[in-house]
Amino acid sequence: MSETLVPASPAGRSAIERPDAAGVALPAVIVDAGPEAVGRFLKYFAAGIANARTRDAYGRAVGQFLAWCGARGLGLRSIAPLHVAAYIRTHPGSVPTVKQHLAAVQALCDWLVVHQVLPSNPAPAVRGPKHVVTGATPVLTPEEIWSLLDRIDTGTRVGLRDRALVSVMVSSFARVSAAVGMRREDYFRQGARGWLRLHENGGRRHDVPTHHRAKEAVEAYVAAAGLEDARAPLFQSVTRAARLSGRPLGASGLAGYDQVAGDGGGAPGDDVLPHVSGDGHHGVPVERGDAGARATVRRPRVAEDDEALRPDGGRRLARRESSAS
Repeated sequence: MSETLVPASPAGRSAIERPDAAGVALPAVIVDAGPEAVGRFLKYFAAGIANARTRDAYGRAVGQFLAWCGARGLGLRSIAPLHVAAYIRTHPGSVPTVKQHLAAVQALCDWLVVHQVLPSNPAPAVRGPKHVVTGATPVLTPEEIWSLLDRIDTGTRVGLRDRALVSVMVSSFARVSAAVGMRREDYFRQGARGWLRLHENGGRRHDVPTHHRAKEAVEAYVAAAGLEDARAPLFQSVTRAARLSGRPLGASGLAGYDQVAGDGGGAPGDDVLPHVSGDGHHGVPVERGDAGARATVRRPRVAEDDEALRPDGGRRLARRESSAS
């Protein structure tokens, strides 16, 4: 579809206006639609989206779309499915970006329809591009994982922290952001077994039993670091003096982990650890023996893990250990 179907307006008016002294920048299309549209637009982003990252991403997406509409002389109530389709078909971004922008426009228009600012939603009739991802995630065998962990220098607190963090991601399949966001209280023991409490998207909490080597790594790090405050970040960044800062590590702090396995030569982990440092995705893929696993995901398995890996096995194991202690 060509942009000539919706030509740009020759008026040259800016797509962004500042309607008041508070300095809140709003699209001109929203301002022109009246005070009710302005209020509902602000309320959507202030109260309708709980996640800050989603709010920022949707704000940019909606801002670009409304600027595109304003440049073509379109008012808010005159936007039709043809205009949304023209914007999506000529969008220069990647397929995931285009799909995100379409979702943002659909969500905003839904909100405006519900609050009687728009008579109908022009976006649902528009289909976004297809996005097919074929996985090429590297896989580590159990032997390579233990070799990788053994090669981390544990002579310092930073080394102990790195070994504990990689062990946690290997044994729990935790997302990077969930792992680095853990607090001291999110590692605890029930009987003889260590447990991790992961805080997932949407406020969900997930308790996971740990592998015995992950338990040993975490407890060695906690003891060396002297982490006693239950609310303190478990995995902390370091200062220039190589001391723990008291602040959470952050997913970007894992960017250097691709060097932890050593130098070249096909060392275990050379190709996998960049995957560990991804933004918010699952950690190191390792071998898993049970038939219910996904084909591309493998994890190490030892005898004591068998029951915990079965459905409800972790809770049964915790009850048995607590009754025995």
